Amino acid sequence: MGARDGQGMRVDPQRVFDLAVTAAVLPLAAPVMLVVATLVRLAMGPPVLFRHTRTGLHGRLFTLCRFRTMRAGLFGESDEVRLTGVGQFLRSFSFDELPQLWTVLRGDMSMVGPRPLLPQYGDRYTPEQARRHEVRPGITGLVQVSGRNALTWDQKFALDVWYVDHRSIGLDVQILLRTIGAVVRRAGVSAPGAATMPEFMGEDRQMPPIG
Repeated sequence: MGARDGQGMRVDPQRVFDLAVTAAVLPLAAPVMLVVATLVRLAMGPPVLFRHTRTGLHGRLFTLCRFRTMRAGLFGESDEVRLTGVGQFLRSFSFDELPQLWTVLRGDMSMVGPRPLLPQYGDRYTPEQARRHEVRPGITGLVQVSGRNALTWDQKFALDVWYVDHRSIGLDVQILLRTIGAVVRRAGVSAPGAATMPEFMGEDRQMPPIG
């Protein structure tokens, strides 16, 4: 429950926290984003940003932007084939995620929360797994500091739901601090035997890793 300001308006402490952290990080991130945009443009040409639809709070769809890491490919080509050397570097240090700071300002995402996933996953979740949409998705989250893509989908969703049930500003601060170490270690960037993460097909319908 949010507090109320002097005019009776409800103030969401988590939203205030998101805006404060984003305002502090953006001036530091802006020069890095300029360098990354230049690298992507030189290595892969336009467009520099990759836009895709993801599922957010209460199942609402929104547009998420990230720096491109893959070249355009032929039908059936795996992510491993399409992932460029520059793209692999950007993913290793999560530089491709930086444009999502603007999505936090827009209100579609939080700094911390379950990662936003593809809309087609919607009818594949169990009711318990779908609870991950009770909060805004995040740039980083409990999954990202607990193994990232080295975890199975079941493990990820269990962590997401645990976060929903225990969410607090204190927990968000802990996760943000742990994120720094996770990025430096570059652990769990890819699933075992895959360039990224195999598609979530629902319980008992998991596809093997591609690549």
